[in-house]
Amino acid sequence: MDKPFAESCVQNRDPIFDVIAPRLQACRQLLEIGSGTGQHAVYFAPQLPHLRWQTSDRAENHAAIHQWLDDEGTDNILRPLQLDVISDPWPSGPYDAVFSANTAHIMPLHAVEAMFTGVGQVLAAGAYFLLYGPFCYDGRHTAQSNVSFDAWLKARDAAMGVRDVTWLRSIAAPVGLRLVDDVAMPADNRTLVWLKS
Repeated sequence: MDKPFAESCVQNRDPIFDVIAPRLQACRQLLEIGSGTGQHAVYFAPQLPHLRWQTSDRAENHAAIHQWLDDEGTDNILRPLQLDVISDPWPSGPYDAVFSANTAHIMPLHAVEAMFTGVGQVLAAGAYFLLYGPFCYDGRHTAQSNVSFDAWLKARDAAMGVRDVTWLRSIAAPVGLRLVDDVAMPADNRTLVWLKS
């Protein structure tokens, strides 16, 4: 049976890796939130053999992740945890990195808040939360493509949308997460680097 395939993972994986790899050199335990098809895990983890990459997602996405791990996984990728950021218990941690790609804009606002709260609980002090996707600033988009993408998301589901970094800062601060880097990426995306105090 053909595996689910996300073209965007192929398009963005090398630029993402260039940003996250230097920040993961001292990492031993990483939690990925919203592993999706599992393609990022099977591409990144073999290049980071010093760490254990813990996949996670909602239950309905586990079959795809298992298919990718069966075909291309390595010993340092762990089978997915069931993690709906709102309703499932979070793993105990602590993790010395958390990574998530293309999740915040498809989650409703209360789920984004729950994700940041959970990350604040499981992330070790001095560790990074690496969040990739499209973002805006003080209500202003960085490119026309993101204006169109935001409108497309909201037409699909009013709870979706490109998230504002100013708002993310406001929900990150109470859980001990501070934005320490904001890296421009191809296709009008960003990688936000949050540090746990």
